[in-house]
Amino acid sequence: MPATQTKKSLHKRHDDLAQANKQLEVLSGGIFADGELPTFAKKIKETNQFPLRPKKLEILQINVGYMCNQVCEHCHVDAGPDRKEIMTWETMEQCLEVIKNTGAHTLDLTGGAPEMNPNFRRFVEEASKAGIKDFIVRSNLTIIRANKKYYDLPEFFKKHNVHVVSSMPHWTRGKTDKQRGEGVFDKSIKALQELNAVGYGMPDSDLRLDLVYNPNGAYLPSDQAGMEKDFKKALMEDFSIQFHNLFAITNLPIARFLDYLIASENYEDYMYQLVEAYNPAAVANVMCTNTISISWDGWLYDCDFNQMLDLKVNSKVKHISEYNEDVLNDRNIIISQHCYGCTAGAGSSCQGTVA
Repeated sequence: MPATQTKKSLHKRHDDLAQANKQLEVLSGGIFADGELPTFAKKIKETNQFPLRPKKLEILQINVGYMCNQVCEHCHVDAGPDRKEIMTWETMEQCLEVIKNTGAHTLDLTGGAPEMNPNFRRFVEEASKAGIKDFIVRSNLTIIRANKKYYDLPEFFKKHNVHVVSSMPHWTRGKTDKQRGEGVFDKSIKALQELNAVGYGMPDSDLRLDLVYNPNGAYLPSDQAGMEKDFKKALMEDFSIQFHNLFAITNLPIARFLDYLIASENYEDYMYQLVEAYNPAAVANVMCTNTISISWDGWLYDCDFNQMLDLKVNSKVKHISEYNEDVLNDRNIIISQHCYGCTAGAGSSCQGTVA
């Protein structure tokens, strides 16, 4: 990855790739348009898995806003301090109605930095009363140290038994700061120590603390189990930090990572890697089969990645205000070439490997 940190989002820079249709043009053109590589649809047809259909809904993933205190090189959300898209309380109330009536057992709050939504705590408090079994907040860790008003987040998470899933590119300062910005590593370590201090990540603790790893460049993640052992050993020896699991997630060719691939002339090579690593066994468990993704403005998507490409669900029901789980469950999942990222090797989802 480039050593210098991007200071503005693609959106703020008015870059062509800030537009979903421009990204889709790249993903549908070139080596896929001329048949050099098979499209994802053609690939899953070969293994009799087309069309991709949903299974029982288990996870509601809600993006409460694209605002973030970081501007990471790989970010598929293109999040940053300059992104002002924030979920309103009105839309949150519509989500709460769905949460109360859904059969899904997991609520997954993401961003940006979800904690930066001004109604974040109120939403967590109300949603935690709705009987969700696993309440996930995806935290970039540094938000805990970004401002005094966030310093008590570890205690707040503990109070509501929130499952904290935290971004951590590496156990070394150099590799972490290269991807996420100068000073991110030290703030992340401090935040992890504070989460440990209130009981998160301890071996016998119900306070779940998991880390997420993304590769630093145009390559696929290594074996998740092996990386977890390395992370645990290094963080314990160097900083006395403990956590439960490591999720290794493949970088999808979307937004800023797509921009990086093109700028570094790695796009075609990376797509070749994804296609060659295609694993039909991973297709059955990709996140879009058991998840509905809800955007900051209430639109419904098959997954968080489709949300960023503005590929709304193929259903009569397209917005949280008209939510109907039975109708949504009877749909075909929308796919494009970025889906290779979720089916490469052991597969990849927001919960790590799937095969």
